[in-house]
Amino acid sequence: MNEHTILAAATILAAAFVMAVGAVGAAYGESRIGAAAMDALARQPDEASSITRMLFVSLAMVESTAIFCLVIALILLFANPFTGGSGG
Repeated sequence: MNEHTILAAATILAAAFVMAVGAVGAAYGESRIGAAAMDALARQPDEASSITRMLFVSLAMVESTAIFCLVIALILLFANPFTGGSGG
């Protein structure tokens, strides 16, 4: 094995790790936000529009973390600064 092969394998593993952590973290955060919103709607149904608006803003903020992880993984796979952007 040469250095390029080892670096390519490490890059693929790093990209997989970044996506796994980003997906699990976002899924956990979104589930907690959804549960809190359902609890709030059950307690105060008259505030449904306000709660729903805050729910969607919060979900967008959490989902942006997963999107940032996707961008980092794509950079590692296709524009890797460590391999000179060769792309595998």
